[in-house]
Amino acid sequence: MTYTLQGSTGTWEIVCGLEVHAQVISRSKLFSGAATDFGSEPNSQVSLVDAAFPGMLPVLNEECVAQAVRTGLGLNAQINLNSRFDRKNYFYADLPSGYQISQFEQPIVGRGEVEVELPDGSARRIGITRLHLEQDAGKSLHDQDPSRSFIDLNRCGVALMEIVSEPDIRSPEEAGAYLRKLRTVLRYLGTCDGNMDEGSMRADVNVSVRHAGEPFRTRCEVKNVNSIRFVMLAIEAEARRQVEIWEAGQEVHQETRLFDPARNETRSMRSKEDAHDYRYFPDPDLLPLVLEQGWVARLKASLPELPDAKRARFVRDYGLTPYDAAVLVAEQSIAAFFETVASGRNARLAANWITGDFFAALNRTGRTIETSPVTAETLGALLDLMADGTINGRIAKEVFEAMVDTGAAPADIVQQRGLRQVTDTGAIDDAVNAVLAANPDKLAEYRSGKDKLFGFFVGQVMKAMAGRGNPALVNEALRARLSV
Repeated sequence: MTYTLQGSTGTWEIVCGLEVHAQVISRSKLFSGAATDFGSEPNSQVSLVDAAFPGMLPVLNEECVAQAVRTGLGLNAQINLNSRFDRKNYFYADLPSGYQISQFEQPIVGRGEVEVELPDGSARRIGITRLHLEQDAGKSLHDQDPSRSFIDLNRCGVALMEIVSEPDIRSPEEAGAYLRKLRTVLRYLGTCDGNMDEGSMRADVNVSVRHAGEPFRTRCEVKNVNSIRFVMLAIEAEARRQVEIWEAGQEVHQETRLFDPARNETRSMRSKEDAHDYRYFPDPDLLPLVLEQGWVARLKASLPELPDAKRARFVRDYGLTPYDAAVLVAEQSIAAFFETVASGRNARLAANWITGDFFAALNRTGRTIETSPVTAETLGALLDLMADGTINGRIAKEVFEAMVDTGAAPADIVQQRGLRQVTDTGAIDDAVNAVLAANPDKLAEYRSGKDKLFGFFVGQVMKAMAGRGNPALVNEALRARLSV
């Protein structure tokens, strides 16, 4: 899905690549034993290593390495058995060592790919250039005092995976689809929680524009964008800015920019550094990282079923549409919920209820699937009541709303409110006769050839029976009576 911008010199194409910083799920930091809990008191999770006290030596966290390898495997990427940590030198007030331990020439994960599904039903493969491990910096707080800034080093040293895409993205929509898919994969793997609002996943957005068929032009990097929506807006805003510059006969200069969502524009932050500006060199305190193939193989064997495989299984085994399957596998919890509801039941009906009434109820009440008063077991029980004829579809909607409000079991609601479906043919015949007697003009029109009025009579009978009539028996009784 190529997104184009029209200008006075013709059509412009967006070229975009993303550098996603994903915080590794681990109980301690990449090179120290300090905790990584989010929301702790400032500077309460800082070791002497994190604070860069003289003489302190980093010790590599094996679990962080395993998490990076799992992620690489989940992205169908090359796992490099030999990698190396480097020092990336720069000064920030929240980086007490004056350098970041990262990976440059020899990352732990090489090329991979992510397949994304687009709104028009098409799919695109976005290449992954590399994934490398690095330590995060601390956090500067500028809004705590009118004249001073404060530093919180809790985040300093937390393990990050920087996942760098190829410049394969051609529209804001593709960028959004890529980030959503990447976040889903990370959550399935349990390697990053993907909570962009907490900063545990954020993106640097590299944008350039060109006329179709041209080589790449100068790119600019929009730094630290913390929501998928803002990434999409930033791409469009920056692309339009660059088109205006090129069409004015000027040059786009490579630089780092920030996105201002209030004004929907990017603004200059600093000139863009290149690798030589950081003076990379191998970290003298850390040996090269050497992995055993058998260890990598064991990690691969332990991976969960990933979204693409699960979606294919849902289509194959449950007969779902590719769209419904994609919706249901977007989160592991939703997929597990669906499989519990669908077990031994009509899977398509289960999918329709989950993606329809159930999701609508969650949105309306502000709940999550974990806090929903309607569980997979009780929703399944509701479908069972429909299947055995205890209630019909119309009553099921009423029972479901009561389940949302009270958390009660569907059978109890049906019993307490007298909602059992009427299957007494005598009562149905009485209702049919009463409706036909009350509508002699409609009856005459029907018998003169207006067959579409049959639906009117069905609706009237169901209304007379407070929606509790068995639809099949109502239809049968009406056809018999109208044929006389």
